[in-house]
Parts: sequence; structure tokens; C-alpha cells
Amino acid sequence: MSSAKVDRQLAYVLHTQPYRETSLLVDALTAGHGRVTLVARGARRPRAELRGLLLPFQPLSLSWFGKGDVRTLHSADWLGGLPQLGGLPLLSGFYLNELVLKLTVRDDPHAETWQVYDRAVRGLASGAALAEVLRRFELGLVRALGYAPPLDLDAAGERLDATRFYRCRPGMAPLLSAAGGDAVSGATLLSMAADDFSDATMRREARRFLRMVLNDILDGQPLATRDLLQSLTQASEQEWGAG
Repeated sequence: MSSAKVDRQLAYVLHTQPYRETSLLVDALTAGHGRVTLVARGARRPRAELRGLLLPFQPLSLSWFGKGDVRTLHSADWLGGLPQLGGLPLLSGFYLNELVLKLTVRDDPHAETWQVYDRAVRGLASGAALAEVLRRFELGLVRALGYAPPLDLDAAGERLDATRFYRCRPGMAPLLSAAGGDAVSGATLLSMAADDFSDATMRREARRFLRMVLNDILDGQPLATRDLLQSLTQASEQEWGAG
């Protein structure tokens, strides 16, 4: 079988795990090839050049070769520019990674997913408000994957009424509804459509709405990072908790 080589792809490491005696199995999100799985041979050796490079939340340039589900990492270059995450931003970053791993298909190029993830990581690294970073990431990801319902028009094609309430499901237009249950206000949907997360009440409702959409897409799959974040914070005034 001939080998296919890919050079210098922008990438972020999503997850690594030991592979055989001295290697790593690396899941990475790339700008041009989507999510890929690579073997980093010898990366666990004490003096391996790759050992200190394959870190999450750092922009990298990766090259690899091979065909099949798992390819061989040829080289990695650190592009720098982002401070290391710590504390709640670090836990939030792991939440981003878990969602991408669960919701994307391997070897499915999707530039919009890359852009949404890159913007979120840079937001976490810059100290931006966690609530806004996470809500924009969740909404951007479900949009990129084709699951986001329309946020400004109802099922009849009419603009939403900010004073009314609606029920939404992945990929379906909002339907008028009474308040309560899983209904969401037209004001919140319109704010999300305009990428406006400045209002605290809207952010809380957007969090509940996006959690419902993600739960439908995940179809019962648990999110370990979301549970961990919620158990650690339990502080609604921070308004940022995942999902």
C-alpha cells in the first residue's frame, strides 16, 4: 500500500494515551483534515523531541503519513502565542475537547468546526468571560455540525417574537409554546442569533437551551467534564458552567 503524506497542518491536540511501550496515540483536530488519529512513535521516551510538544490547547503544525484509521506522526512544530490554561479555563478546555471527540467524525474535514474550536481556545487563553466563550462554542459547534435550529425564524418563516416562547429541537424551526418546561424565550433565541451574550439572564437561558440541544445530539452519552465542572463550581453567580 502506498503512503499518503500530509505536511504542516494547523492542529490542536485533543487527547493522548500511551501506545505500546514508548509511543503515544494522539487525537488531533486539524484545520484541513478534521479530526485525525496519529501514532507518535517514541514520544514517551525521556528525551523525545515530541514529548513536550504534544500538549492540548496549543496551536501546532503537524505532518503525518500513512493510510487507514491511524496514521504515523512525522513531525510537530509548536506555533506558540497562547499561555497555558489553568484552573477553570483548563477544565473548560477539556469540556471543549470532550464535545469535539464525541460529536465529530474522524477524517471529516470541516473548516467551520476548526474555526469555532480555535476561537474558543483563544478566548479561554485570553481570560475572556467563560460563560460567553462556552455558549459561543456550543452554539458554533452545533451549527457547524448541522444540528442548530433556526434562531430567528419560526416554522412558518416568520421572525420570532421576543415576547413569546418557543420549543426547539435539533435541526427544526422553533414552534410557539407556552412558557415553562423546555420552552425558551424568543428574546434569548434572537440574542443568540445576533451573537449577543451580554445579558446575564439571557446567558442562563441560553445555557439551558444549549444543554437540551446537546443532550438530544449526544443521545444519552454522558459528559464527564460537564459533571466535573458542575460539581466543582456549584456557583450560579459565575454563570459559566458547561452545558
